[in-house]
Amino acid sequence: MSTAEEKLRAAERAVDFVQDGMRLGLGTGSTAALFVAALGRRTASGLSVLAVPTSEATRRQAEALGIPLATLDDEPELDLTVDGADEIDPALNLIKGGGGALLREKLVAAASRRMLVIADSAKRVTRLGRFPLPIEVVPFGLETTHRRVAAVLAEAAPGGRLTLRRDTAGAPVLTDGAHYILDAELGAIESPAELGAALKAVLGVVEHGLFVGLADTALIGAQDGVMEIVRPTPSRPGERASCG
Repeated sequence: MSTAEEKLRAAERAVDFVQDGMRLGLGTGSTAALFVAALGRRTASGLSVLAVPTSEATRRQAEALGIPLATLDDEPELDLTVDGADEIDPALNLIKGGGGALLREKLVAAASRRMLVIADSAKRVTRLGRFPLPIEVVPFGLETTHRRVAAVLAEAAPGGRLTLRRDTAGAPVLTDGAHYILDAELGAIESPAELGAALKAVLGVVEHGLFVGLADTALIGAQDGVMEIVRPTPSRPGERASCG
């Protein structure tokens, strides 16, 4: 099965988690866009929801599909956020932000009672860090922030590489919040929670792409269906299969 087919399976299964009257967070990225498309078909058939998009791209897609929208100021408490991920570890810690929407994605996820992650099987890893970690920073004083972040990363993953994300024309990529993104190629992250806290303490850092303790459930598209994984707790085993 192709990656695209796995993404589609996970996205369409996620719609089954949406109940009438829910306040939803809508994620950003290729897999999240498939979920928004599936949700649009359900709302056209009568499902009633109110959704908060995590990016301008998602807002435009949802508006075109007729999905009722609100802002996080309008709806500060959400029932469910559905979003993709660049990497997912066994504890459902994530790396997100490949699409540049990490700040808004984290704000929406943190305002939700539950976060459901949808992805293809390649996104499952035993340890985070193979995918570059996005770090959103303010443009002012970029060089000094770059040096501070590099010093933190040198402690966590010596030999890592930190670069400013640029577009095809060579200009710095701007997020929806008008910030820049530094991408950290680390190889492996030993302690996501510790690294996340250290990065948030750096002056000039707005947010980072480590989502620790936010995702409750992941739906992973697979050859024989969709794998549903719940975040491990002392009273709840971590994984079960669900086909369809």
